[in-house]
Amino acid sequence: MNQLLQMGANTALSSPKGTVTVSYDQSNLIDISLTAFLLTDEEKVQGDSGIIFYNQPESATGAASLMPSENIGHTKVHSIHFDMSKLPSGIAKLAITLTEDNHSGFSNVRNLKAQISSGGTVLEFVPSSFKNENGIVVLEVYVRNGQTKAKSIWRGFDSGLDGLCRNYGVEVEADEESKPSEPEPIQPPPGESAAKSNSINLEKVQGKINLDKGQKPVIIEKTPEITATVSWKTGTDYDIYALVYTKKGKQIDVAMFGAKGTPPLRNYGHGAVEHMGDVGRDNRATKTEIIKLRLNDDILAVVPVVYSAQSNGTGSFYRYRVSMSIDNHNGTSVTISSKNANNNDRIYTCVPGILQNTEDGVMISPLELYSAPNSEFRPKLQMGASGMVEVMMDAGPLNNYK
Repeated sequence: MNQLLQMGANTALSSPKGTVTVSYDQSNLIDISLTAFLLTDEEKVQGDSGIIFYNQPESATGAASLMPSENIGHTKVHSIHFDMSKLPSGIAKLAITLTEDNHSGFSNVRNLKAQISSGGTVLEFVPSSFKNENGIVVLEVYVRNGQTKAKSIWRGFDSGLDGLCRNYGVEVEADEESKPSEPEPIQPPPGESAAKSNSINLEKVQGKINLDKGQKPVIIEKTPEITATVSWKTGTDYDIYALVYTKKGKQIDVAMFGAKGTPPLRNYGHGAVEHMGDVGRDNRATKTEIIKLRLNDDILAVVPVVYSAQSNGTGSFYRYRVSMSIDNHNGTSVTISSKNANNNDRIYTCVPGILQNTEDGVMISPLELYSAPNSEFRPKLQMGASGMVEVMMDAGPLNNYK
């Protein structure tokens, strides 16, 4: 039977080893990362080695090991293993934290909860509601008089990871050049739709823009023809297709190959979304495939998808420098690169971003979502509670063998 630990309460664990999991409903509006801090009794780290995150997923002594996040149905799950018997000298505590890297705040996170599984016991941690916080200390696992204990915290920070790092004695260097722009939000009129509200709060951009995962969406001018071009270094054969979401809540797959129950379709809506042809293996240094968009009012969103079938031979999105560029052919292009991909050759699907068709223009959100290892299921689109179209990885039909 699970035990619920209220905020501020602590309890002893029967083992120094265990696993912390944090879960919540998936949404395109949020991008959550888990970071653990190895702390002294003064609640300070002993240097960069005391921070466990996606670029440094394991402590040198094996006291903490961060696992790759998973998509289970509509739920996103982060997990980290701990072994308090392996804490470095001078370290007495492990703090588990979350940051919301899209800067939309934890008020948009649904069904957030945490668990500790240790020694055959499961502890549950459920927070109260949050508002504009972008960083949270979820819980602490610590050693007191030789006994491993856990405490429910759920303390929020408006300043996200920077605030968490400063709280634990980590020096943070400001990098104004790489910092995402933060335009002043324009308050929508009363009764405005969620999609309209989200779009007018964003910056309308021109010129050449690079968007990274975690940055706010941008809006570009909606021109008669927009192209989504996916490029990669030669050496593997990627296939590009587009998922289209209509006002009637229907998903259309524009792809040169089929999936279970979904036939191939090169063109949708008399050219509203059109695949410009498959590119096979050749000796060019860089290869591209193109989706042309002539957006009409029936289309709410378009999601370009990059796919590397098992039958093509495996290929890492990171190794082959996969990127997507959206060009409105009026002086504005937005590029999203697969910077957060790893070298796992058995991840076959990448969604760089989503294009939402709004009254103010085309809103581009950098998602950089990846399928589960060995999965060849397509993503699925749905209308989120916020009124914006969302992407669920591995929830669609199985791609046909190619």
